[in-house]
Amino acid sequence: MYVLFEGIDGVGKSTQISLLARKFPNAIVTKEPGGSEFGKFARQILLENNLYLSSRAELLLFLADRAEHMQKLIMPNKDKLILSDRGFVSGISYAITNDKSLNIKELLTMNEFALNGVLPEKIIFFYADKILVKQRLFERKTQDKIEARGLEYLLKVQENMHKFLQSQSFDTLFIDASKNVDQIHGEIVDFLGI
Repeated sequence: MYVLFEGIDGVGKSTQISLLARKFPNAIVTKEPGGSEFGKFARQILLENNLYLSSRAELLLFLADRAEHMQKLIMPNKDKLILSDRGFVSGISYAITNDKSLNIKELLTMNEFALNGVLPEKIIFFYADKILVKQRLFERKTQDKIEARGLEYLLKVQENMHKFLQSQSFDTLFIDASKNVDQIHGEIVDFLGI
């Protein structure tokens, strides 16, 4: 089962993925960008170095990473539990936030192409209010280039994720990130049926 964990930085995706990975040690844990060898280089360009790309170049690099991730990691392990920290929902939401001239239908088509038509069976979307996001981001010692775009930017991305998921028919669990970690874990396990 291919499961996508979506949400902006600081909402608890990594914590919940770690809890599930402990419970299911044979699960494949991955992330976008960075889940493939190419993805590690893409991640450096997108998040870590001082090279700033145009919004469309950034989108295309994320799509290239997504295509490689699908071919090299998701497809060869499709019979296993795959827990992915981010994916096409983030891709679409960040792209729309960065470039308002893009539209959802166009972006969905581009992502379906990159994913070779293989979408996750389940999506878990974490959302948080401004106070919680601000608190968790300031706990971090360093910020990547996207986090450095600021709190209002991240909240707009979150809003776009939420709108996109509500407009689609994906099997999605909406999680309030302010809930207790164990309570959230229980909701996820119930949702996944594992």
